[in-house]
Amino acid sequence: MNLTATYIPVKTVDGRISVHSGLKKRLPLCMDYFKNLLDLLKAEREEDRNQYRKLTETTSIAERRANGLTWYPIAIRGSEMSRGDYVTVEVERTTHQDISHQLRSGMPALFFSNHDPKTDRVEGTISYLSGNRLKITLLTDELPDWSRDGKLGVEMLFDDKSYDEMQEALKTANTLSENPQNRLINILTGQKSPTFHADVPRLSIPKLNESQLRAVENILAANELAIVHGPPGTGKTTTLVQAIKALIQQDHQKILVVAPSNTAVDLLSEKLHEEGLNVLRVGNPARVSERLMALTLDHKMAEHSLMKEAKKLKKQANEFKNMAHKYKRSFGKAERDQRKALFDEAHRIMKDVGNTEQYIIDDLVAKAQVITATLVGSNQYMIRNLNFHTVVIDEAGQALEPACWIPILKGQKLVLAGDHCQLSPTIKSAEAARKGLSTTLLEKCVTLHPEAVTLLEEQYRMHEHIMGYSSQVFYDNRVKAHASVATHSLFSGDRSIAFIDTAGCGFEEKLEGTSSTNLEEAALLFKHLTQLVAELSQFYTPQNFPGIAIISPYKQQLNVLNEQLLHSPELEPYRANISINTIDSFQGQERDIVYISMTRSNDAGEIGFLSDVRRMNVAMTRARKKLVIVGDSATLSSLAFYADFVSYAEAHDGYHSAWEWM
Repeated sequence: MNLTATYIPVKTVDGRISVHSGLKKRLPLCMDYFKNLLDLLKAEREEDRNQYRKLTETTSIAERRANGLTWYPIAIRGSEMSRGDYVTVEVERTTHQDISHQLRSGMPALFFSNHDPKTDRVEGTISYLSGNRLKITLLTDELPDWSRDGKLGVEMLFDDKSYDEMQEALKTANTLSENPQNRLINILTGQKSPTFHADVPRLSIPKLNESQLRAVENILAANELAIVHGPPGTGKTTTLVQAIKALIQQDHQKILVVAPSNTAVDLLSEKLHEEGLNVLRVGNPARVSERLMALTLDHKMAEHSLMKEAKKLKKQANEFKNMAHKYKRSFGKAERDQRKALFDEAHRIMKDVGNTEQYIIDDLVAKAQVITATLVGSNQYMIRNLNFHTVVIDEAGQALEPACWIPILKGQKLVLAGDHCQLSPTIKSAEAARKGLSTTLLEKCVTLHPEAVTLLEEQYRMHEHIMGYSSQVFYDNRVKAHASVATHSLFSGDRSIAFIDTAGCGFEEKLEGTSSTNLEEAALLFKHLTQLVAELSQFYTPQNFPGIAIISPYKQQLNVLNEQLLHSPELEPYRANISINTIDSFQGQERDIVYISMTRSNDAGEIGFLSDVRRMNVAMTRARKKLVIVGDSATLSSLAFYADFVSYAEAHDGYHSAWEWM
């Protein structure tokens, strides 16, 4: 079994990422390592808080609602007592339901009345969110009187708790690193090398290809660290699921599986469940499906045999509380004593409820084979003190390193899976990003420990010409298309890639705040798309029409593209098949046809954040059968990456001048 990989990602002077052999670089000693991370996290926290203040302190409630920070107005749909004698209130957003928002389960939030928002406010935590309803557990044992007077809202608070969790994890890791016996921490910080045992039997898993099998074997053989490098479309999730299944069969121990986003956690939870594993999903899923909800702690608690008794007790406690609330504020000693007695009885019953619920949680956790959560969610109270033999971090290329240390400290062995050649996590502090916070633990470990890495080498998404350039630039030409997709096309004779060059057309970009737009480029893109759709309509019906994505690096360009779509009557029958999004938001998705509006066009050759070519790696690998890039080669070619792509497109008969459509 080959346990040695010899590739290391290196950024070259022209911004290209190549993957080749090289020498390991040692990181600073552990103490300095974690001190540096703590300093970077502090800078990020301060910048994040400053941005939050700008969004909240000087804006109206309507502006905060438009920015997705606030639900207002809301209506109370129910309330109940919860753990710790806190009250949980369920609310519904009654208007402005079409506005996207940033509220998430587990997030600190403010329950307030707009009658007097400075005083009529209670802090809490969002414990559940689905559609236009959410539950918020308030830091009080009863609903405030002002909650009966209407004009209510919920607003997200700055998430100090997540930063506290990350900070505490880094401090703990720093302390533990002083013990030379703590091999995992010393390996991850570059002080030691990972080890492997050689007695792993050759596996036979029919649904895996050769490189996927090697990845699973590497994970089984690893004593401390294994890395799965999964380029786009290579079946990383499939590989991870089989590896987790094999680990449980080998070690017979519970595994913690985490990811930066709820969406990634949901996908893994479902796939693991489909393999017959007992999965416990801690936290609130990003989407609501019956199958996914059945895996959550809340659902499993509700189905537990002891929960019926707990619900009965909780109902009694609520009845006592309701009786206590019937007493008016102006009452005598006898009434006051009676009110206190009712509250005391409610609290006593809730203590019994808490004990019963804790028993149920312990029972469910004990029976679970896999526990899934987000990085920060892995420290929720029900699993905070658990230790695991193996921790798996998926989408590690998008994970902020300080957040990774929260689950890492719970395990003896770590599996990292992801692709550091795609987008890294968003960092709000330019200083912190510049000093290294944007470099993920995955990227560091791939460089430090190439022997722990297995590259998945066969992709099942793209035509070979769509994959070819990314494979050449980012993956040392090692990623190939599976035979089932290598030559698939929209119709016989169609070319899989096209670069439409607007150089010399006078399509000048326009600056829109910190973003850019290019109206003429968008119009040209839709002219090409309309022509393609007319051609495709000869082969497809609206029911089986290929999916189309139009993506751009710039948010303001989306407005221009959406406006173009609105005024394209020929595309009306196919509008449901067309989505428009930013590149960053489209990571992880795919379509049959992808158009990329590059937007930048200027005499100075300025391309802004397009110089982060990992963004283009994401963009170019979303298409299954056809990739169309519209851009100005004169501007883009200031970076060799784009100049080389134009040559690549030309070599595959995919280069066109915009004049062909003018």
